[in-house]
Amino acid sequence: MIWFVRVLGGALGALLAVATASGIDVFTTHPNSGFLLAAWIIAWPVIGFLIMPYLTIVPAGWLMRNVQALSTGEFVTAIIGLLIGLVMGLLLGLPLGQLPAPYGQYLPIGVSLVLGLGMLGLTVAKRHDLLEAIDALGLLPQRSVPAAEQSAPWIVVDTSAIIDGRIADIAGSGFLFGTLIVPRFVLLELQHIADHPDPNKRNRGRRGLEILATLQKEDRLPVEVTEQDFPEIEEVDAKLVALAKQRGAAILTNDFNLNRVAELQGIRVLNVNQLANAVKPAFLPGEELRIRVIQEGKEPGQGVAFLDDGTMIVVEGGSRFLDRDLDVTVTRVLQTVAGRMVFAHPRLD
Repeated sequence: MIWFVRVLGGALGALLAVATASGIDVFTTHPNSGFLLAAWIIAWPVIGFLIMPYLTIVPAGWLMRNVQALSTGEFVTAIIGLLIGLVMGLLLGLPLGQLPAPYGQYLPIGVSLVLGLGMLGLTVAKRHDLLEAIDALGLLPQRSVPAAEQSAPWIVVDTSAIIDGRIADIAGSGFLFGTLIVPRFVLLELQHIADHPDPNKRNRGRRGLEILATLQKEDRLPVEVTEQDFPEIEEVDAKLVALAKQRGAAILTNDFNLNRVAELQGIRVLNVNQLANAVKPAFLPGEELRIRVIQEGKEPGQGVAFLDDGTMIVVEGGSRFLDRDLDVTVTRVLQTVAGRMVFAHPRLD
């Protein structure tokens, strides 16, 4: 494609050189007119060959990349704003065109460009306010929503909950009820993580994008990607809290700090880690377990084992049973910030 454009540019340069050569006096009066004419005819095809891609393909590629980066709401409001600006420019251009030259020739064009581009930027920047105003006037068609869907809650999803991955299993089990709201700024943060040079962060970001794609394909839980943003707020966590407050939604997260901030502002929080701790089996003193000691504990003589759900079992005097299966009796259970810790001692037969 680029070679075709270059050849086309060279051909246009040659035509331009031939068409303009007859109107330049130096090619007929100068002693070296033949040499100058040949240089002129050779130079323009070369110039056309070299610069044509930068006048066509490069600007078109830049325009396509920026258009693809626009959301649907931004693209539609940009087109509407441009049309409104051009219509305003046309109306103002009619009386301006009656002015004497050169004002009557150039002012209508300049006014149309300024108004078109100005209205384009203004409508994109204020698109959320414009949609709210149109909706308040009743100009947007109202979709009939089933009663079951009306009562379904909204759940704003945080980046940490998406990357965690367990959200897909929870949704598949039916414990989540409502509509998952994924803000565009959360998707941008996920994309930024997925493009990170650190391979660990990059893999986490890509896994988050895959989890979202899985949720949308399985259709067990409605997923809504919202364009709603808060440009005046910089931090993503603060934007999530503002969005949840505005929509009366809950926040699904694993972030401890976001959890606390949201709770202080009266927002319901669904914490995946708290759910995981809540569904772990409860142990009472005197219960018996079958475990495998895999490492020594912090205190002398202690052994440590883990259940399938990650619960830590600290066995007093269990270090001598390292890498062996062992029957133990629960003595006490301690709930910590990191999770539940169970203390036990070997069962005496």
